[in-house]
Amino acid sequence: MAYQAWGDGPATIVAIPPFAQNIEAAWGWPGLRAMFERFGTFSRYLHFDKRGTGASDRTSRNPGVDERVDDLRAVMDHAGIGRATLFAQSDGGSTAILFAATYPERVEHLVLFGTGARPYLSVPEDQRIVIRDYIADVWGTTDSVIVDRFAPSLAANQEFRDWHQRYERQCAGAADVRDLLDLVAEIDVSDVLATLDVPTLVIHRRDELVIPVEAARELAEAIPGARLLELDGCDHFAYVGDLTEWMPQVERFVTGRVRTPATEPATGHDVQITTLGRFAVRRGGEEVPVSAWGSRRARQLCKRLVAARGWPVTRDELIDLLWPDEFDMRRLGARLSVQLSAVKRILRGGVVADRQTVRLDLDAVTTDVETFYKAGDDAAIVAAYGGEFLPEDRYEDWTEALRAEIRTRFVVAARREATRYHEHGRYLEAAALGRRLIEVDPYDEQAHRIVVDALVAAGERREADRAHTRFVAAMAELGVVVEPFKGSS
Repeated sequence: MAYQAWGDGPATIVAIPPFAQNIEAAWGWPGLRAMFERFGTFSRYLHFDKRGTGASDRTSRNPGVDERVDDLRAVMDHAGIGRATLFAQSDGGSTAILFAATYPERVEHLVLFGTGARPYLSVPEDQRIVIRDYIADVWGTTDSVIVDRFAPSLAANQEFRDWHQRYERQCAGAADVRDLLDLVAEIDVSDVLATLDVPTLVIHRRDELVIPVEAARELAEAIPGARLLELDGCDHFAYVGDLTEWMPQVERFVTGRVRTPATEPATGHDVQITTLGRFAVRRGGEEVPVSAWGSRRARQLCKRLVAARGWPVTRDELIDLLWPDEFDMRRLGARLSVQLSAVKRILRGGVVADRQTVRLDLDAVTTDVETFYKAGDDAAIVAAYGGEFLPEDRYEDWTEALRAEIRTRFVVAARREATRYHEHGRYLEAAALGRRLIEVDPYDEQAHRIVVDALVAAGERREADRAHTRFVAAMAELGVVVEPFKGSS
């Protein structure tokens, strides 16, 4: 089972998966990223994919509600979470309710969004079968009805429709959808509602098409002390629409106050990746600390995708890079998905993945490598060169070719630019460029001569003499004899 956690707020929140999701692919839509990041401002937030869906291992059958309760407990145990607020959407509400009834000592609060005790039992069985088969038949295709029913306010947004159709395919297959819909159709946790002894917040949009608001009202009335928050709107998905309206209410309910701005965090293209001279990621101008990555493997994965420059890298290659001595491909595939979700979290999306390959989304992030290659003249190339490509990974095979290519492009441009500086009497600038070339290659004879000649032309004879001494010493290591210093080289 794949799960992911982030955030360092005072609360701990575990999100129960709805019908079908993919924690790796979910970061690809800005609205979902905004919701995830907002939760992370006031909590340690964990979400996971239930068995048979998303980034979790596929199984021979999808688990029932009782088994989902056990899976939730297993995830919390593995993550070291003893007690948490449960945030549940759609049919995930039944799992959260049963867990709270079974393990009340492990539940701090319940937040139930767009759900009910028996959300689909009101639909006659023959209609449920027809609906099930139709939804499964068009699932993940251009004829999918999910956006129209679950997010009607975005139905006219073609970008969202295209993304969500891909997302559906990454969440579950058609056979799984049929099985899941059959399980959802039988859900009824009404009998345990009166036994709950957990602070509960029920949130629902009044005009949504999937689960009527009456189901939420019944839920809030049956759970002792529950509070009902009704919102305007028709969308079933929590992340669509009024995030700034309901999220502060959740923060106040869970933590007792709203300490963060009631605005959506930045989700746009404000991520810059540095690889020349050192590796770093900056978001909104702030560098992401190493501790935020969660593991060295996530950083290595990000570096490898940068090195590919937007071209796809096979999942098999990435698995071999991160786990070179392990061979259980099924298990490693799930572990790769977890590392990918960590990279997507750091990059606020920024990654495009399918079943075979992964690539960096260069429309969503900026890298200094791409800036370097877009430089159109020698001066721009020199200015864009921040140092050796991933110096801490200089012994990795996958860095060698790009490092050599970048270095050669810089050296050629810097030599030409130094010559122009010299010709225009800008001798000290020529010398500075020569020193940068020596940093790249201490045995670059031409670079040493650039420095000595420029310093002599600038009248800096003492500095020229010192530079010549360093020139002689470097060449001596190669067995090359340099003529004595005579005021010029």
